[in-house]
Amino acid sequence: MIVAFYPLETEDPIPATVRKIHSTLHKALSQAVADGLIPRNAADVKAPRPAPDEMHPLSEAEARTFLETVRETGDRFEALYVLAITTGLRRGELLGLRWDDADLDRGTLRVGRALVREGGRQVLGETKNRRGRRQVNLTPRTMAALKAHRKRQLEQRVKLASLYEDHGLIFSSEHGTPLNPENLVKRSFKPLLNKAGLPEIRFHDLRHTCATLLLGRGVHPKIVQELLGHVTIAMTLDTYSHYLPSMGDQASGAMGEALG
Repeated sequence: MIVAFYPLETEDPIPATVRKIHSTLHKALSQAVADGLIPRNAADVKAPRPAPDEMHPLSEAEARTFLETVRETGDRFEALYVLAITTGLRRGELLGLRWDDADLDRGTLRVGRALVREGGRQVLGETKNRRGRRQVNLTPRTMAALKAHRKRQLEQRVKLASLYEDHGLIFSSEHGTPLNPENLVKRSFKPLLNKAGLPEIRFHDLRHTCATLLLGRGVHPKIVQELLGHVTIAMTLDTYSHYLPSMGDQASGAMGEALG
């Protein structure tokens, strides 16, 4: 059997599914080469990297408006949104958190797993990379939101009794099962943006909001890198350097002080 692979020639972003197919095909043909079944791996060509989506982080004022709207509406995921903006965790990381990851007395949170789709269902898996396994410090507001969320969750658990499936998740469905990320966006996140009078952004833009708010406040990029779980500081700077308009002024100012 001859398997042919033709590189895609398109300027459109390549869906993640296509990249996964390429990866699987590449591994299969590499094994076929090792077994002597075919002379070379026809999928050795690298798949073009998808163009990064344009980010739309919220400004300080917009972030405040969003969180105020969440509180006023009584949305049961208030703690999730506060945590998303104050820590920059990815959506999968947020939905993969367990209560035994949180120390609300010390104000710390251990990140080591994420909710991922596998075989058409949501399961807990490892974080994207080694840097993704990290500990983050929580703000007083975040701790208060998590404590209130815990209280409501326990009340719901008592109410449902045996119908509640306890997976130990911080953020779960009303019955304790893992959340469907798309349902979270459609039924909670987007309606909240609309109520707040804010533009429609992606959930991932809350992560960008965290980074740009911190960098805009002068927090060192290395600290932001550690918080977000980026592999390198170069990734952090490459992603957010254009949100640091004062960098050029700082450079010229320092040189002026040095040489006059």
